[in-house]
Amino acid sequence: MSMNIKKALEEFFKDKDMNSRGPLCVALLVTRKAREMDFPIDPEIFLTSKRTQVSGLSKSSVQKILGDHGVTRVLAEEGGRTSRGSVENMKNYVAFLNDLHHETVLDLDTIETWWVEKVRLYFSSKPFILRYDPSMSTRSIIRDLMDQAESRQSELQGSTCLGTVLQHLVGAKLDIILPDELEHHGASVADKPSGRDGDFTVDDVAIHVTTAPTEALLRKCRRNLEKGQRPVIITTSRGRPLADGLAHQEGISERVDVFEAEQFLSGNLYELGKFRKEGRRATAGEIVSRYNEIIRNCETEPGLEIDLSE
Repeated sequence: MSMNIKKALEEFFKDKDMNSRGPLCVALLVTRKAREMDFPIDPEIFLTSKRTQVSGLSKSSVQKILGDHGVTRVLAEEGGRTSRGSVENMKNYVAFLNDLHHETVLDLDTIETWWVEKVRLYFSSKPFILRYDPSMSTRSIIRDLMDQAESRQSELQGSTCLGTVLQHLVGAKLDIILPDELEHHGASVADKPSGRDGDFTVDDVAIHVTTAPTEALLRKCRRNLEKGQRPVIITTSRGRPLADGLAHQEGISERVDVFEAEQFLSGNLYELGKFRKEGRRATAGEIVSRYNEIIRNCETEPGLEIDLSE
């Protein structure tokens, strides 16, 4: 895409306030349909017979477009169809495309990709949701949060959402149970350059938080042991057997503790909540609150924060 078209799109995006579900749905649908039309295009083509809604604007049509780009999250349940401003957004966008057509050669395939990237950014700007449902097991509640982070990570190339969320959730939990404040670091800050023995160090315990245990991590655990420290690995359910296998390969399987993150985190909801219903709910709120403080201090993406919902 030429810089001129990209600049024009950015200006239109900001000027017309397109960064919400309804407008993004409209832009995706109109761009896809316009690929089969001759320019200039008539906005009337995009209206229903009653002229009160954008024709073809639905959840399925929008998700089909997003699916073609590997995005599976639902942008809007109604696809923006019920949004009051959809018709106006459509007319503004059609006028914008017609103006671009007069000025340059349109590459609608590339423009569609540009809008999909805006959808990805929209998703990444929204906080994760910890759905605290008392009817669910605590592990299921934590697992749902991890699934959200993993889903976002798969949609944002190069993202490490899952690892970041996991590290700071563990940090939040430790802050609550320990009398002395821990030192927290951004998830992208490696241990070696910062001179740290692990993601967290508590007395003689070096805690390593990872979604994907590696041979390098187990060598670091061996160095912990050589310094008289006790290495602990906290990882995902898929990472635990890998960590166990690598520890055995390194010859330190009986000297390294490996915990599954869901169990490690959910256990505290019971323990700190004194196994009481209201106590568990209060503990979940406390962990989320501390986690969000850590995100604000250590990370640059507000979309990594968590909202507590029931």
